[in-house]
Amino acid sequence: MTDVTLIPRRVLFGDPKKSFVRLSPDGRWLSWIAPWEGVRNVWVAPADAPAEARVLTRERERGVFFYHWSYNPRYILYLMDRGGDENFRICRVDVETGEVRVLTPEEGVQARIVHLSPQHPGEALVALNERDPRYHDVFRVDLGSGARELVLKNEQGFFQFLADDDLEVRVAMKFLPDGGYELLSRRDGGWGLLARIGPEDAAVTQPVGLDAEGKVLFLVDSRGRDTAALVALDLGSGEVRELAADPRCDAQEVLEHPLTRKPQAAAFTYARRRWEAVDEEIAEDLSYLHGLVDGELQVISRTTDDKTWLVAYVRDAAPTAYYLYDREGNRAEFLFSDRPELEKYTLARMYPVEIRARDGLRLVSYLSLPPWVDKGGKPERPLPMVLFVHGGPWWRDFWGFNPWHQWLANRGYAVLSVNFRGSTGFGKSFVNAGNREWAGKMHDDLIDAVEWAVSEGIAERERVAIMGGSYGGYATLVGLTFTPEVFRCGVDIVGPSNLLTLLENIPPYWMPIRPLLSTRVGDPVDPKDREFLWDRSPLKYADRIVRPLLIGQGANDPRVKKQESDQIVAALRGKGVPVIYVLYPDEGHGFLRQENRLSFVAIAEAFLGKFLGGRTEPIGDDFEGASLEIPVGADELPEVAAALARPKGN
Repeated sequence: MTDVTLIPRRVLFGDPKKSFVRLSPDGRWLSWIAPWEGVRNVWVAPADAPAEARVLTRERERGVFFYHWSYNPRYILYLMDRGGDENFRICRVDVETGEVRVLTPEEGVQARIVHLSPQHPGEALVALNERDPRYHDVFRVDLGSGARELVLKNEQGFFQFLADDDLEVRVAMKFLPDGGYELLSRRDGGWGLLARIGPEDAAVTQPVGLDAEGKVLFLVDSRGRDTAALVALDLGSGEVRELAADPRCDAQEVLEHPLTRKPQAAAFTYARRRWEAVDEEIAEDLSYLHGLVDGELQVISRTTDDKTWLVAYVRDAAPTAYYLYDREGNRAEFLFSDRPELEKYTLARMYPVEIRARDGLRLVSYLSLPPWVDKGGKPERPLPMVLFVHGGPWWRDFWGFNPWHQWLANRGYAVLSVNFRGSTGFGKSFVNAGNREWAGKMHDDLIDAVEWAVSEGIAERERVAIMGGSYGGYATLVGLTFTPEVFRCGVDIVGPSNLLTLLENIPPYWMPIRPLLSTRVGDPVDPKDREFLWDRSPLKYADRIVRPLLIGQGANDPRVKKQESDQIVAALRGKGVPVIYVLYPDEGHGFLRQENRLSFVAIAEAFLGKFLGGRTEPIGDDFEGASLEIPVGADELPEVAAALARPKGN
């Protein structure tokens, strides 16, 4: 056994002491999200005195998870929904007085911030789907009074808008039936074709933004190449100029000047992030900052005068560290870390590894091991392992601190996360290799990763679990149905069980991207595709499940409806397979409330401990304040049943 201390779940999965840290555009204020009376809220502090922080918002139910500084340094904009329904409303809070004003409709309407500009600090461009739930119209909103003016009625079916710093919408995106899309520019009151992006490029080629004057569009662009380069597209001449590229991976993050909006650097992440300066003006800054801390650099905020930057360093075995960087003095000062309580624990390293799929594709993956058996990325002996699958699936895993990896490694498991085909960041060929491969080659990649881990002496073949959220939850159900003997058990968090019902019940505001889903997953309207989608649905093969399954679901999930979990649980009733179904009536696509998150992780820990044999922490008070319901299977885990039966407050 080990003398490495059991890290409390609350330390890993409780709300951080500080998260979403930002610097106001004038450099006067620091802001962050932190708990207030147990609920996430926005705090502010003088930038030169972080210890003098005060709570700004006072939300008491769901809490704040996203906010933006306006260019009027008196106002912060934050987004709220109800119970995870993703119908976000935009609220404005006055930094001086704490007064809150709701700027957008409160019921049944989704609001998006389109653009904020230093030239119009008292206004914002906001998109609302109030007129038609499928399409967002664009409004100019006065941040003081809340008055709004329609500036673009979206009758063309646009999905995305880009504006210049005069708050003029210049470019819009519209998907085509083949899964590609058009970029259109506004000309003389009408719209002209700027570029047509074919379906082979649509998942990789994306607009980044416009320069302040609205004359140049910046893109990450894979047309005529495999990986996406950062390019500049002149709206007048149509000329395209390459700014930065990497043959192994896409440009995925762009650092732009705070006033001109012109890109100054691009980040490329194959296994680890690297920055490439495209403007010599900041090359020296990046060089200095790279040498400051052993971690991956993030430039989070820049003042409008560009004299002060807020930067962060992501590390694998330490919390994220924040610094204020004085450009004129060429000096960075440490502020704080997001989870300082982690610093007293022994944390697991995260090792980038490259796994070959059966057809030769390289799968960039990340491995963590319990620290007490870690010999430089190899364990002393094969271990029980959790294959942790990312969501999306058009997303990717990254190197850095990961609470799921830390928790599982601390409990005694090897943890492996795989960028299977269809993951983003590795070029269009890699993304397109996942087209129509849900439960096909995408799953083969996961099985190949398990075989790699077994052959390398990392995993015990008979004690491998599969776990993940969203697409990762679907992959869990696929693992237990398509390859029922590979995994000892599975944990599905908000995962779809039936691709037909998933695609037939997308949110109305996803209708503009339906062609993309039809191309990459399948078209439920096409009779042949209906059969194909049903064949790739775990629900069809529910009778193959022979291994224990834990399911977590938010009742208000607008993407993966509660029906997806209900129907797989119903299909397993009376089959003799251990199934635990955990439902949260006040959550959506994932568990954002701390109390709910802690309760689910506590259940998952008991579940994995029973079926994989790892270390466990008693449930203790981790159910306090949670809304969880367990309609099926609580008795499969006696400690869970006992915690549910315990009177509240005990």
